[in-house]
Amino acid sequence: MKWSIGGVVSGLIVGGGGLGLMVAGLVWKGRATRPFAARRAGVMAHRAYARDLRRATDQAIAAARRAAGEGEPAIVTVAAVERLVRERYGHEHVERRHAAAALRRGFREHGCAADCVTDA
Repeated sequence: MKWSIGGVVSGLIVGGGGLGLMVAGLVWKGRATRPFAARRAGVMAHRAYARDLRRATDQAIAAARRAAGEGEPAIVTVAAVERLVRERYGHEHVERRHAAAALRRGFREHGCAADCVTDA
């Protein structure tokens, strides 16, 4: 089997570079304390919060509809949405007004006026 010098050298360079990146990742793992773009990180955190509120609202409405008996309205509370956002999505602080706004929006989107009741 013939080995060319260029192939061996390029293999060592690529392999050494990859090994160097792996070692650097092990050494510096978790050391980034500030995001590279603080503004973008804030925007992304707000988007995640809004998305989690929407999802919790959908889940609360679905759970209330499942729990309601035949011919009874589904009762969806702001407290249920707040609890879901805290428990399932890990948000420590959920403002009641944000949860109420998300619940009103979900109430309209899911056509809940016919079979749901809310305190939002």
